[in-house]
Amino acid sequence: MSTAGHFDRIALVGFGLIGGSIARAARDQGLAKEIVTTARSAKSRARVAELGIVDRVVETNAEAVKGADLVILCIPVGACGPVAAEIAPHLKPGVIVSDVGSVKASVVKDMAPHLPGNAHFVPAHPVAGTENSGPDSGFAELFINRWCILTPPEGTDANAVDRLRAFWTALGAKVEIMTPEHHDLVLAITSHLPHLIAYTIVGTADELAQVTSSEVIKFSAGGFRDFTRIAASDPTMWRDVFLANKEAVLEMLGTFNEDLSKLTRAIRRGDGEALFEHFTRTRAIRRGIVETGQDSAVADFGRPHEQLKK
Repeated sequence: MSTAGHFDRIALVGFGLIGGSIARAARDQGLAKEIVTTARSAKSRARVAELGIVDRVVETNAEAVKGADLVILCIPVGACGPVAAEIAPHLKPGVIVSDVGSVKASVVKDMAPHLPGNAHFVPAHPVAGTENSGPDSGFAELFINRWCILTPPEGTDANAVDRLRAFWTALGAKVEIMTPEHHDLVLAITSHLPHLIAYTIVGTADELAQVTSSEVIKFSAGGFRDFTRIAASDPTMWRDVFLANKEAVLEMLGTFNEDLSKLTRAIRRGDGEALFEHFTRTRAIRRGIVETGQDSAVADFGRPHEQLKK
């Protein structure tokens, strides 16, 4: 197929939430004549084959990418460099190689040196996800009205970028292009730091001697519950994210600590005016997120509630 966004063969290296969602959405939209995938474990490969979402499940990364027009690495960012080196000799001339990692500068640094000059490298980050992982976790609607950020290195073929933009648009995403470095700074505050805070809060609650584990779980609806959803995300992926984007995360963490110190002083001094001003400003940011369609305004995040029996 020559239509923008359509490919004869798509290879997905890795098949968790993102890889599985790409496969489901691409099949629903008819974006590929053939979808080939592989996964690290034999158990995962067997499950993907059972699901019947793709045309072929193969055992190795090298076998998966042979003859593919679009290769997407759906793996933790720490594995991208070694996998790029592994698949490089088997890539078809003119192939578009991409990824889905939430850190981009390190991915470019790790992958680009291994890829042949006749391949088009267009890193990508679909800003979408859930706390679930594994072959069964994906769903075709994951990317609808979500952003996908492309970070092509300088000199990347414009046609390849346009084709990948069209592909993600067809999956339902809104596409933005920025440099890898700017991407990492933006995501450090919008994604990476919130995850770090969530992991910290949940860990702190687990260590409190004065509060039992059963009480933490029993009374979690007070706000703690929503942190646990974030903190349930894949630990391998997030370990790699923080190590790969440590400079931007540390910069944002420093700013956060300064703001936290200001709130600490306001509470200590009984400065209600400072607290009210801060909370009013942050409430407005929440309204902006809802207004741009990045979340629902439904009460309690749309959770169903039981009805009183009559």
